[in-house]
Amino acid sequence: MKVCVVGATGVVGRTMIELIEKRKFPSDQLIPAASERSSGKTIIFRNNEIKVASIREGLAAKPDLVLFSAGEKVSGEFAPAFAQYGKVIDNSSAWRMDPEIKLVVPEINAGIINKNDRIIANPNCSTIQMVMVLAPLHRNFIINRIVVSTYQSVSGSGARAISQMESERNNIEPNMIYPHPIDLNCLPHCGEFTDNGYTTEEVKLIEETRKILDDQTLEITATAVRVPVVSGHSESVNIEFVKEFELENISAILNNSPGIKVTDDPKNNVYPMPISSANKDDVFVGRIRRDYSKKNCLNLWIVSDNIRKGAATNAVQIAEYMLEQGLI
Repeated sequence: MKVCVVGATGVVGRTMIELIEKRKFPSDQLIPAASERSSGKTIIFRNNEIKVASIREGLAAKPDLVLFSAGEKVSGEFAPAFAQYGKVIDNSSAWRMDPEIKLVVPEINAGIINKNDRIIANPNCSTIQMVMVLAPLHRNFIINRIVVSTYQSVSGSGARAISQMESERNNIEPNMIYPHPIDLNCLPHCGEFTDNGYTTEEVKLIEETRKILDDQTLEITATAVRVPVVSGHSESVNIEFVKEFELENISAILNNSPGIKVTDDPKNNVYPMPISSANKDDVFVGRIRRDYSKKNCLNLWIVSDNIRKGAATNAVQIAEYMLEQGLI
């Protein structure tokens, strides 16, 4: 089993490699690949030092499995070439909304993958944690409308964004990734603004959620905000159901859903926070309460490590499922 990680020197790529080792994914040969700028660097994998290859060198190795985390442009160009030799799991937005490509969160819809699928898309980080909670509730009560506001960490913009915030905190002149300071600030600006006034991150939340839940009738609106947190995305989600519900049933359903941890004891100051989700693979949900302003409405607070379950872990879980099912 030859496994190639494209974007191996980035934040998500490094985490993918750590998880392949930690979760004992059966890779006989790991091929870390990155841009020409990074090729020649080394990484440590299973106590061995491995030289980082160029993307074309990785392609020449004809790997059986490729995990991409190198951005939309690189994935759009190289994923089809790698898919000639093996299966590709792509973490960028390049293929997510392609009608021929499966968009997968293993706990929800892994069963849609078949042997003919050469490229599998990993959803956006903020989408993954939200649909993890929405899916079991949708099955039980049928969701009509979702209003979500996200509070997204700077790691979602990559290492350079973390560097900007840390420089600002240390009174060092930063290399600006955002149009404004991020430390001690909040930017209602994740991604690029589109013609309708929504950002690309907000559009992803809307379109990807409908695709993963296989329900184009869902009414969804979103506001995405960048906050001065290193890692861990948070979301305030208001859900309107078709069916009536009891709060006890909501908590029971979520407690029995794989990959979800209910953290909800506000009287004792227990609720999900980015700091307590760091380096964990679960999605945490709390502040579960009825919205009394409208019938059949619920408020939730959802938090997850955007580098782990929001990106690297989800991709590795897809690979594990495909291997278990004989799809690789």
